[in-house]
Amino acid sequence: MASVLITGASKGIGRATVAEFARRGHRVIATARDPRTLGGLPADQRLALDVTDPDTIAPAVREAGEIDVLVSNAGEIFYAAVEATPPAVFTRLLDVNTIGALRVAQAVLPGMRARGHGRLLFVSSTAGRIVRPRQAAYAATKWALEALVEALVIEAGPLGIEAALLEPGAVSSGALDHVTTYTLPGDPYAHLLTASGARAPAR
Repeated sequence: MASVLITGASKGIGRATVAEFARRGHRVIATARDPRTLGGLPADQRLALDVTDPDTIAPAVREAGEIDVLVSNAGEIFYAAVEATPPAVFTRLLDVNTIGALRVAQAVLPGMRARGHGRLLFVSSTAGRIVRPRQAAYAATKWALEALVEALVIEAGPLGIEAALLEPGAVSSGALDHVTTYTLPGDPYAHLLTASGARAPAR
């Protein structure tokens, strides 16, 4: 039995992952910004953890105890053509999807190094390899995440720590039902909605 900490466990892939690990008999620590959203999950612990807030990460990792597996799943998305992408909103997305994953990995790695074993699974996306119109910002955060994880494989492997990426396509989690979209006045990129669609990277 392994101890598994899962971020972004309130819905979608994260919530399903909690249920699956619990079904297999593992000790599951489900986390989310608001632990009240974790109600009904078959988790051993339900903890507050906001990947953008280091002040919540350290206490959650301490309370979780020994962590054998990290499933780094927390993520967000918005749609916008590159010209219409608000830099401040892009910065927030990068903080959640990429830097947030880095923060949590850095919090669990010392314990894994001390024990000489551990596994880290990072939920990326097919958008981590392929860019579609209006998804450049989201894809950029996933491309950056994939670079970090590929380096982590090389660096942490000799220490007994495995790291891997998961690249799902679109899933029926509801996360794409009400995605915020940013457009320019008159939206010169409106044709992209019908030419290739604004939907469906992952989550």
